[in-house]
Amino acid sequence: MTAYIALLRKDAGSEYGVDFPDFPGCITAGATLEEARVMAAEALTLHVEGMAEDGEAIPQPSPLDVIMADPDHADAVAFLVDVPAEASRAVRVNITIPADLLEQIDRATNNRSKFLANAARAALGRAA
Repeated sequence: MTAYIALLRKDAGSEYGVDFPDFPGCITAGATLEEARVMAAEALTLHVEGMAEDGEAIPQPSPLDVIMADPDHADAVAFLVDVPAEASRAVRVNITIPADLLEQIDRATNNRSKFLANAARAALGRAA
């Protein structure tokens, strides 16, 4: 497993935001610290999987000293998020599901694949 530095930030009246300096554009948020931590792991895993699927190089983790030396990160709290050594490649599947259940899923999320993958992980008893 490889660990990357995540930066946690919170403005008044907002959720806890998390970003990854090694992965620009990979951001997430959570209403609680625990939710932000869980969402960070999920966001990073999905981001790395997408990069691997697109044939992009996965960067080596930056040193904490380098990241925290950036003045833009002075207000952030750093923590580590693990990514499996080899992120699994996403595979397109065709499933049959009752229409009313699909409508409920679509009302709950804007990303069916992510929602169904998380539901499968929960049913199998492992975190994202």
